[in-house]
Amino acid sequence: MATAVSGRERGAQDPTEMPYTGSDTVDEQAQQEEVEDKLKECIDNVLDKSRILYTPRALPCFPSTVSVFSSAKTRQVALENLRLAFSSKMLFDFLLERRLTLTDSLEKCLKKGKGEEQSLAATVLTLLCLQMGSGPEGEEVFRSLKPLLINILTDTSASPISRQSCAVALGMCCYIAAADLEDLISCLTCLEGIFSTSCPEEGNSMPAQHSPLLQTLHCNALQSWSLLLTICPSSYIKKILDNHLLKLPLMLSSDNVNLRITAGETIALLFELARDMEEDNFYEDTDLLCTKLKALATDSNKYRAKTDRRRQRSIFRDVLHFIENNELLREIFDLGPPLVLDAAAIKASKISRFEKHLYNSAAFKARTKARSRVRDKRADIL
Repeated sequence: MATAVSGRERGAQDPTEMPYTGSDTVDEQAQQEEVEDKLKECIDNVLDKSRILYTPRALPCFPSTVSVFSSAKTRQVALENLRLAFSSKMLFDFLLERRLTLTDSLEKCLKKGKGEEQSLAATVLTLLCLQMGSGPEGEEVFRSLKPLLINILTDTSASPISRQSCAVALGMCCYIAAADLEDLISCLTCLEGIFSTSCPEEGNSMPAQHSPLLQTLHCNALQSWSLLLTICPSSYIKKILDNHLLKLPLMLSSDNVNLRITAGETIALLFELARDMEEDNFYEDTDLLCTKLKALATDSNKYRAKTDRRRQRSIFRDVLHFIENNELLREIFDLGPPLVLDAAAIKASKISRFEKHLYNSAAFKARTKARSRVRDKRADIL
């Protein structure tokens, strides 16, 4: 999860990035050793020995307070360095023999750290699990820290930023390394308990109101939950369809654009999973759902930011197109079977090259005019 201050602004640097030496023949072995030395230093700094917590009454003097702060800062910079390194290069062989040490260090950061330190630790844990892969090593990392991720995620007194990163970490690590159905179901249940608080209560059609930070947490939890649904057995998917296809459309009325978009994408995923299982009549209010999706796909409310409206319209056009072109929906709306032309019909419908050229020119002109109305005329800002 992105933080207010980037890693490079905090003084972090990717340990795997080597400075240019000016020579075309670089000693790769020496370079690799230097990279590993930097990574070892980062791992050591994550487990900082000077983690001492004083009560305000027990503070002997001002320098002790500075020592505690600098210790936390050192850990954060080390975690950011590891995040950059794990994101840019595969380091399986290096991490294989150090995974237990690093896992213990991340566990201490998650248990005793606060806010940004916990958030970075959860992100590094996700990348470590990704580096280890779906084998026994990755499963070992996930199993050891899964209870801690769930504790932070369900702790309402924890920092929202920490909970956001833990929601992503729980979903990603479970997707990569969970070997048992029990682990998968427990993670799904935990994530469901987080984002379900954004669903309207019974008898209320409007979503619950939450702070932007909590809405981001619910969005991350819903995304992770959706990711895990793709590896669920069909028997569990049937329960999900029964319980959530009635609730998720109500989240389309949220005042948070990211939550609306995530809810729409999750609805499309559930439709796809139901179609793959050849479920019949799994959702009865499809006409009402399509009405909501069309409204979001053509939203022009001025009180929404222009970039939010543009992104929302683009995504919900795709969601609406997917749902409307579902063969099951063709039966619901009496649209008939999809149009299939035989070889004779295709040959009879062919036009000359000149006619095709005129048609393409007219279509190109119309497309350019249509797109120019939604394009930002200002210079692109990178």
